[in-house]
Amino acid sequence: MNILILGGTVFLGRHLAEIAKRKGHCVTLFNRGNHPDILPDIEQLHGDRDGDLAVLKNRRWDAVIDTSGYVPRIVHKSAHLLARRTDHYTFVSSISVYHDFNQKNINEQAAVGQLMDETAENINGETYGPLKALCESAVQEEMPGRALIVRPGLIVGPHDPTDRFTYWPWRIMKGGTVLAPGDPDARIQWIDVRDLALWILNMAEGKQTGIYHATGPKEPLTMKTFLDSCAQTLNAEVQFQWATEEFLLEQHVTAWTEMPLWIPLKENMNGFQAVDHRKAIQSGLTFRPIQETIRETAEWACERSADYEWKAGMKLERERDLIEKMIHKAK
Repeated sequence: MNILILGGTVFLGRHLAEIAKRKGHCVTLFNRGNHPDILPDIEQLHGDRDGDLAVLKNRRWDAVIDTSGYVPRIVHKSAHLLARRTDHYTFVSSISVYHDFNQKNINEQAAVGQLMDETAENINGETYGPLKALCESAVQEEMPGRALIVRPGLIVGPHDPTDRFTYWPWRIMKGGTVLAPGDPDARIQWIDVRDLALWILNMAEGKQTGIYHATGPKEPLTMKTFLDSCAQTLNAEVQFQWATEEFLLEQHVTAWTEMPLWIPLKENMNGFQAVDHRKAIQSGLTFRPIQETIRETAEWACERSADYEWKAGMKLERERDLIEKMIHKAK
């Protein structure tokens, strides 16, 4: 197949391009050219999605995979142009599109969030999901019957720029006593970027359409099981100090970023990491062992420079201080 990837040099797009090449596809990337050293052996067309699409006008592709769409107006432009230049369009959205995560096991038919002003383009925690939902609509409007909408959960693995998963393997590899958040039995979900990329390519090859949740693992996973798996894989000597939600909130610990994968119960987001992903599994989505994702993410993290500034996770000094406060409070 002749595949165009919008984006293609950062995380998911990078893995899509690499796996597509290994599968024997002809791959072209369209991006702004900000990462010239990544994938230099793959054709790259440079432009800006917001008005500079000229290099795409005289080409045709069997499939387009859009990994970098966040603003409906801009997504509409690319979908409109490419509707006449491709047979199939995959849009990578997010499970964040939903209006209400209070219930677990929501499926793809659940109501999505809406914006009071649908022309708004400022992306933040409140607008990100509804904007993604509007992007989906823009693609489906331009490509009726030819669009695949993928709603991933947290995407993890090598080259993850967010550190929202990488923190845990790295921290447990460091050893000592690790501060663990909230309820040990809280559900969590994530998907290895390589499993996601392979499934997307398989779906594009088959010109599959519709909306799918793409997250894992296959069986329910708790925070405790995940952290124990990290310890068994990377450092069996580590010890966990579980902090209650009340304590973490008292200490103004920031959920999801300072303490990755943790969402307080008071946020009524029980379903955010417990969506129904059976439809994607039935369509062929598979998952590698979580120990493999943990080990290979840790190995990649070790390759980064010693002065790397983490985007998420708790600083060691802050962690030690909180553990000392917990011990003092328990006396």
